[in-house]
Amino acid sequence: MAAINLSGYLVCLVPVLFFVEAAQAQTVMQSAGGGARLFSTDIAVLEAGDPRTDLPCKVTPSKPVLGFDLRFHAGYEVSVPLRELAGSEDLLTIVFRVSPAGGGDPVHFSQRIRVPAIEDGSKGEAFLQGTFDLGEGTYDVAWLMRNRSERVCSFYWQSEASLPSKDKDLKMAIAAGMVEGTEPEPFREEPPIEREERDPLNVKVLVNFAPQNERASSLQPIDTGALISILRRIAREPRIGRFSVVAFNIQEQRILYRQDTGDQIDFPSLGDALDSIRLGTVDLQRLGRKNSDTEFLQELIVREMASDGRPDALIFAGPKVMLAQQVSQEALKEIGKVEYPIFYMNYNFNPQTNPWRDAIGNAVRFFKGQEYTISRPRDLWFAWSEIVGHIVELKLEKGTGVASSQ
Repeated sequence: MAAINLSGYLVCLVPVLFFVEAAQAQTVMQSAGGGARLFSTDIAVLEAGDPRTDLPCKVTPSKPVLGFDLRFHAGYEVSVPLRELAGSEDLLTIVFRVSPAGGGDPVHFSQRIRVPAIEDGSKGEAFLQGTFDLGEGTYDVAWLMRNRSERVCSFYWQSEASLPSKDKDLKMAIAAGMVEGTEPEPFREEPPIEREERDPLNVKVLVNFAPQNERASSLQPIDTGALISILRRIAREPRIGRFSVVAFNIQEQRILYRQDTGDQIDFPSLGDALDSIRLGTVDLQRLGRKNSDTEFLQELIVREMASDGRPDALIFAGPKVMLAQQVSQEALKEIGKVEYPIFYMNYNFNPQTNPWRDAIGNAVRFFKGQEYTISRPRDLWFAWSEIVGHIVELKLEKGTGVASSQ
């Protein structure tokens, strides 16, 4: 059985756990008056509530999943027999409505999918996907797809986004009962933050942009999304006024991006830099050097910790780095006394499979730093709350000590 994915022609989203990538985003339908402008035939189908298969298709809803961005990501997958799309080029139009079950304004979405010419007699399935974001609550979804000849497939389901009782104190990015489109650009510029003007914090962040599976040939969207969510959590902290960011990749043994002391993190530039990652290629010079990955990490740590300027905190973030040889303690001793706290936000999707401390964790432990395992959204929320609390407390203690000594 053959299968075709129409993603090259899709104006739709591909759903994943922590991060969404798309050719173009689906559109929230809105008229000049603020509501949705729909064809009367589409309204009739959405209101009917009876599934139709004039255009045969199978719709499989996906359960809402809480991402590190503290938004519930819900969606669906649609399969259509290729024989139903055979012929000259066609255009599929998807319209769906998401309504809070307890009352509230519905949100309408639309997508247009250009279908290439498909030979008669083709076997297999075409697969389409889409997502939308939710706050906590229960929602009714009415969905339809039609082609140019007005053949219709429709489906209806209920989607429940619910936080476990232990996570009820999380501050969600979307209010309960709200529906929004999924953000198509993961490296969009961060909106302005009203920051504290009195003695703002200055932090340096070193991020290892690498996949959970060190043998993977590419950086997976799920991994990128988690790491970007960690960075955005830091970037949105109003008590921080200055940021330094170093993005690196341990497999390629190179620095991908550097931002020295800015008042916000430049996410668009970081995104451009990450496009250069080529995990599937091998540098022959590195192959000839034993433990070159350890040398790279050691030089990175020593250089960044010994550089001019003293931040209020140094934060490592990224997946575990399991190396054959650990960073030399003698090299770390040469850095001398560190006057600021060090933290490690270790993104580990499945910590049970790898409970051992990695090379970065060992270096952080050497400086009596603190390590946090980030596996779920709640881990990120509580880890950052503790980290920023420690940074503020230590800075206050340092300031009080200076004042009393004078």
